Amino acid sequence: MRRLLLLRHAKTETDSPSGHDQDRRLDERGHRDAAEIGGWLADHPPFPNRALVSPAVRTTQTWDIVRDAIKEAGPAPKVEFVPELYGADPTLLLTTIRMASVTDPKRLMLIGHNPGMHELALTLTGSGEEAAKRALSHNLPTSGLAIFDFAIDDWNEVSFRRGRLVLFVSPKLLKQASRN
Repeated sequence: MRRLLLLRHAKTETDSPSGHDQDRRLDERGHRDAAEIGGWLADHPPFPNRALVSPAVRTTQTWDIVRDAIKEAGPAPKVEFVPELYGADPTLLLTTIRMASVTDPKRLMLIGHNPGMHELALTLTGSGEEAAKRALSHNLPTSGLAIFDFAIDDWNEVSFRRGRLVLFVSPKLLKQASRN
């Protein structure tokens, strides 16, 4: 069994001071939302063994906040900053996941960008909780987290439509659940 966690970066400023998209930073809401998702992760182990993170400023900031939230709750995942994750389409993201077979973590987290992350989540979903599938079908919002289980022994076996969507959560969904 392998678990994959797909996390989209948190909310960002519209433009970066440099004018480059990769330099966009988290805004105030992004900091709050990343901390909220990190807190949720800290309360819902098991944690990823390895995190693959796009090197864009917004994804590294999201990772730093999430890492800080979970560091007291368990062992820190090994992290690797992977330039190919920036702007990656689902096929490249799938290749990156399969390459994790080299280090073979049982639980892998990717932190990246839309539209690729959302498209990947949709194409990995083969089964899962219906409400989560419906919610994910609309969007993978900023700070959105999709968790998949794969009944496999090696990351090389991950393929489209073979994942079971275990959970889809976002700061907005957490707020709605706390009101009920």
